[in-house]
Amino acid sequence: MHIVLSRTDRIGDLILSTPAIATVRASFPAARLTMVTSAYNRVVVERNPNLDAVYAIPRGASPGAFASALRGNVDVAIALAPRAADFAVVAATGARSRLGYTYVRRYLARLTARLYLTDLALSQADPWLIERHPERPVRHEVEELLDLVARAGATQRVEDLRIDITDEDREAVSYLPTGALVFHLAGNWLRAGSSLENTILLLGELRRFNLPIIVTHAREQRAEAALLSRANVADAVQGDLTFHQWAAAFERARCVVTVDTAATHVASAMRKPTVVVFEHRFFALSCREWAPYRVPHAIVRKPARATTGGLAQLRRDVVDSVAGVL
Repeated sequence: MHIVLSRTDRIGDLILSTPAIATVRASFPAARLTMVTSAYNRVVVERNPNLDAVYAIPRGASPGAFASALRGNVDVAIALAPRAADFAVVAATGARSRLGYTYVRRYLARLTARLYLTDLALSQADPWLIERHPERPVRHEVEELLDLVARAGATQRVEDLRIDITDEDREAVSYLPTGALVFHLAGNWLRAGSSLENTILLLGELRRFNLPIIVTHAREQRAEAALLSRANVADAVQGDLTFHQWAAAFERARCVVTVDTAATHVASAMRKPTVVVFEHRFFALSCREWAPYRVPHAIVRKPARATTGGLAQLRRDVVDSVAGVL
């Protein structure tokens, strides 16, 4: 039996797909299990022992044309992302059973999905719907994906997120202090209800916990990280880490503080208490669908605007939340 899984979007979403991958493996232990990713997110699963093969679609290549090389020997294909690219991958395999999901109000996607899939699941986690009806239940993305692979016959449910780090990864970050507060500096700390200046003030206030503070950041935040480093509010500011070294740095943490990025799910995979600041818009959906998974956590809503009072409240909320998860 040959099963193909496809997820070509973001790193955090692929981390949230690792329980579904493990569930398929546990349910079909003798099957050949192939994963199709993007060149960008491949790093999440390139070491995953539940997979027999991982193929990354080159940048600029057609997903359908790339996946057509698999055609003819696939029994089941599952799109783990509600995206046209993943639907195209699944369709190109020619599998007898082709599954995917989309959101209930994406009517065009629902209409066209029948050209690609034999089975389409519907998610109620629609931004417009939940914004207007916040009382409606929202399921975590992990749960949505576990139910999706169950439709393909997977019965041995596995719920743990997975990132496979090695002793070499741990050695590469062994100079960082253990038991630290790890703060991930991403773009949403710098705009739309927050700012670099406020983030520096926040890090200064987080000193009250008498924990070492490690700031990690992506390449895009290199300039802001340099300014933050000169402010002397962190014990280490680290940006030149591989994905697995980044996860190993989180493993050393006592607590992780981040905005809504892949860092949220790296922290969950490393089993670390987490404080996440979600955007003001679509908060009712985001804070539930993409919350930290199966770890102690607290969730903060960013203010709608970067007013003096709103920024001060954001700092208070984050500090209080850190105190609550420590």
